[in-house]
Amino acid sequence: MNKIFKIAAAAVFTSLMAVSAQAAEKKPFQGVVIVPASYSAPAQDQTQPSFKRGKVVSYASDKKPGSIIVDTNTNHLYYVLGMDRAVMYRVASAKPGFEWQGTNKVSAKTQWPDWRPPVEMQARRPELPSFMAGGPKNPLGARAIYLGSTIYRIHGTNEPSSIGKSASSGCIRMLNDDVSELYQFVKVGAEVTVL
Repeated sequence: MNKIFKIAAAAVFTSLMAVSAQAAEKKPFQGVVIVPASYSAPAQDQTQPSFKRGKVVSYASDKKPGSIIVDTNTNHLYYVLGMDRAVMYRVASAKPGFEWQGTNKVSAKTQWPDWRPPVEMQARRPELPSFMAGGPKNPLGARAIYLGSTIYRIHGTNEPSSIGKSASSGCIRMLNDDVSELYQFVKVGAEVTVL
């Protein structure tokens, strides 16, 4: 009986010491959060997009988040995040004589797009096919983002050495991995401004 009493006393003493130690820390009451049973936390990618290819940079703009700005002087494309931040990608822009500026909306997006060279391009380069199915050898590359009803697109390329240069007939070229990442985030209807 004496042994049982000693064990019980030791248990009570240990419990009192633990409560005493907690009281000594004097943590302020932090409140209670009540969460409905039907609540599910948002997925990580919905709240904070993850950009692996583009570089998040400081970029002051009055454009809405999700807009695209192409700076043809520096051959950079900016996907606007808001709060003076954007994701920057290197691009190839129009070669001399094919430059243009303006604002359009994204009208469509396509994976591994087919290519039909415009009539103007076929007149300059009659050796071009009138149609090329989508795939790795296609000049439009892995993805195409169409700009309004124009003949221009933001697209991948099968000529990665052209990136950073003025090399296209007016379209904005990106590395295939870069345009594939941008494609995931840009929405149909987003504003695209080419400077």
